[in-house]
Amino acid sequence: MYILLMGPPGAGKGTQAAQLVEKFNIPHISTGDMFRAAVKEGTELGQQAKACMDAGQLVPDSVTIGIVKERLAKQDCKKGFILDGFPRTVEQANALTSTLTELSIKLDRVININVPAEDLVSRIVGRRICKACGATFHTVFNPSSLEGKCDKCKGELYQRADDREDTVRNRLSVYEAQTQPLIKYYEQNGLYTEIDGRQEIHKVLDDILESLKGRSL
Repeated sequence: MYILLMGPPGAGKGTQAAQLVEKFNIPHISTGDMFRAAVKEGTELGQQAKACMDAGQLVPDSVTIGIVKERLAKQDCKKGFILDGFPRTVEQANALTSTLTELSIKLDRVININVPAEDLVSRIVGRRICKACGATFHTVFNPSSLEGKCDKCKGELYQRADDREDTVRNRLSVYEAQTQPLIKYYEQNGLYTEIDGRQEIHKVLDDILESLKGRSL
């Protein structure tokens, strides 16, 4: 099962990916994981990516595509994968299509977990993290018993800088601008399915599995 998973920050991609990994026994591959692995392994492309990142520069598409190709060609991807965080542009999508063709791989489904921006702002802005143990709470959906303190270790809870409202709205705006052309790209290919991410977690999973029926399970 070859799945491309899309969704804005806070939509619950990680939660759904974990369940899909367990169900299909395929790897969940994120852009960050691929870069870290390539750098750790010291591949030529990994070294090029590291040089760019160390210099505070964006990694060129040519390097990114090369790293993606190296990762998808590995043995654990023979039965499928969940690709998360790539592509981000139509140019990258075209390159991914060419790469998959070279590897004799065809995407089964492009799944977008969609949640309205205002709901996402509420989800993300309310998130609080324990400085001591890393436990996650939410001011509305999962508050700690004692305000500002972790229920597990009594450590101090804090809001990450990228969870602040102005930052969140900017991230969502950038994501939406990037994603709309990709949605059109995959709609034209007949691969695109949009899932309502406002539902209960199990219902979101049910809808994803329904969209995969008839594919190469």
